[in-house]
Amino acid sequence: MRLRSPGLFLLLLSGLQADIQKKEEVQGIVGSSVELNCVYPEGSSFDLNDFYIYWQTAMPETVVTYYLPGNTSPRYKDNRYQHRAQLSLDSMEQGNFSLRLYNITPQDEQTFHCLVFQKSLELKKVLQVNVTLHVAANYSIPVVSNPIGPSEDEELTFMCKSTNGYPRPNVYWINQTDNSLLDEALQNSTVSVNEHGLYDVVSTLRVRRAPNVNVKCCIENVLLHQNLTVSSQTEPSSGTKDKITDKPARPQEKNITVFIVFGILCVLVAVAVAAGWFYRNRRSSGSYIGLATKCSKEVDLKSRH
Repeated sequence: MRLRSPGLFLLLLSGLQADIQKKEEVQGIVGSSVELNCVYPEGSSFDLNDFYIYWQTAMPETVVTYYLPGNTSPRYKDNRYQHRAQLSLDSMEQGNFSLRLYNITPQDEQTFHCLVFQKSLELKKVLQVNVTLHVAANYSIPVVSNPIGPSEDEELTFMCKSTNGYPRPNVYWINQTDNSLLDEALQNSTVSVNEHGLYDVVSTLRVRRAPNVNVKCCIENVLLHQNLTVSSQTEPSSGTKDKITDKPARPQEKNITVFIVFGILCVLVAVAVAAGWFYRNRRSSGSYIGLATKCSKEVDLKSRH
C-alpha cells in the first residue's frame, strides 16, 4: 500500500479507537529541547515495516513528522518542524516512538498526538499518546527605579521592569516594613508581547509620601514556581539618610578624637619624664649625703687620736 497523502490518511484514521491511550504533560524552557514520550508498554522489538507512526498537533491539526514503512528516515509535513523535530529509528525498533523537539518557542505550547498504526492488523491504531507541552521562560531580574531627590509632590512613584518571560506574570508590590501586599488600586501594570513572543512587564506604584518608604517589587512565574523580588528605599523628605545604630564617625568627629588621644599621650609622656627626673635626683642626693656623713666621721676619729 502506497501512501500518497499523509495528511488525508491521518485524518481518516485518527478517529479510530486505539488499543492503548495515554495522556501526559511535560514542561519545556524556551530555547531548549524537550522529549515528548510515546512508548509502547510491552517494550519488545518492533519491525518498522509493519508500523505507521505519526506525530501531529491538535490546534491547528498539523502533521509534525511521520514514519512510513520502507522509509530510511522520518518525513516532515510542516516546515516549522523540519529542523526541530526528531524521531530515532533505533528507539522506534524498541517500541519507543518519542519525539525530540528542539529550540522550543512559545508557539509550541499545545497538545501533541502520537499515533501508531499496525499494517498487519489492517492499519489498526494500536497506540495513542496525547502529550501537552507547557512552555516557560525565566523573567529577567526586576529593575526598580527610586524617586530621585526631595520633592513637594504628595505622592511617590516607583517603577518596576522585567522582560523576556513566559507565561504571563503576576506582579505584586509589597510593603517591606511588614511584608504586606499593597493595594492593587495603587499600581498599574502593563504586559506586552515582544518580537520573540515573550512577555515584557512594566509596573508603576504610587504611594503617599512619607519618611522611609520601603517597598518591594515581585515578579511571579507561576509555571516555574519562581518569585523574583527586588526592594527599593526612598530617602526622607529632609534629604538626610536613615539613622543607623552603629553610625560611623564623620570627619570632624574623627579629628577631635585624634586630638584628644594625642593630648592624653603627651600628658602621660610628661608625667613619665618628670617621674624619672625626680627619681634620678633623689638617688644623687642620697649619694652626696652618705658621702658627707662618712667624711665627717673620719675627721672626728682623726681628731681624737
